[in-house]
Amino acid sequence: MTNKTIIQLDNIEKKFSTEDVETYALSQISLNINSGDYIAITGPSGCGKSTLLSLIGLLDVPSAGKYVLSGHDVSQISRDERAAIRNEHIGFVFQSFNLISDMTVEENIALPLSYRNNIDQKQISHLIDFALEKVDMQHRRKHFPSQLSGGQQQRVAIARAIAGKPALILADEPTGNLDSKNTDAVLELLKKLHNEGTTIVMVTHDPRSAGQANRQVEMFDGKIVADQVVSAKNSAA
Repeated sequence: MTNKTIIQLDNIEKKFSTEDVETYALSQISLNINSGDYIAITGPSGCGKSTLLSLIGLLDVPSAGKYVLSGHDVSQISRDERAAIRNEHIGFVFQSFNLISDMTVEENIALPLSYRNNIDQKQISHLIDFALEKVDMQHRRKHFPSQLSGGQQQRVAIARAIAGKPALILADEPTGNLDSKNTDAVLELLKKLHNEGTTIVMVTHDPRSAGQANRQVEMFDGKIVADQVVSAKNSAA
C-alpha cells in the first residue's frame, strides 16, 4: 500500500459558543492520514472523537486551523462544495445504520449515487450489484430495513458507504448496536475492505474493534494524546 498522505489536519480547533460560555470540543488537533491507513480513534465519552470524525467527513467546519484533503484546502469551503466532495470521495457508516425505513435495500444504496451528475441509471445498477456482493446481501435487495436483523442492516449501511467506491470510509461506532456474532461479521467485512485498499477511520470504544486497526489515535479532553502504529491482530489478509 502507498503511504501517500490524503488528509492533513493542522492545529484544528472546534468551539461551540453560547451567550455566556465557549466550549472547545477540539483543540490543537494535528493529524495526517495516509492512503491505506486503518485508524481507530479511541478515548472516553465526550472527548471529541465524533466531532473530529465529523470534521474529517466535511459534515462540519473547524473554528480554526487548516484541513487539506487530497492536496486541496477544504477548511472553509461552502456547504454545497462539502456535500459534493462527501458524495464523491467519502463513505459513512454510523452506529444507528441511518437507513430510510420506507426504501428497500437497493433503494437505500442507490440514494447517494442518485445525487451524482456523472453516472446514469445503468451505472448505478452496476454499483448496487457491486456493493451488495461485497457484503453478501444480494438476496435481500428487495427487503425493507424492518425485515432485516441489526447485523444485516449494518451490512447494508456498509454497502451504501462503499457503492460509490470512495477512497475513505469513516465509521462511527459501527458495532455499537450489534451483538458479538454480528460485530465479528462487520469487523471481518471492514478488514476485507481495508485489505483491498480502502482507507478506514473508525471511532470506537470497543477494544476488539480498535485492535483490528493498524494505527490507534487516542483522544482526551479534545486533544490527541497518543498516535501510534500497532500490529493489528486481525489485519492480515
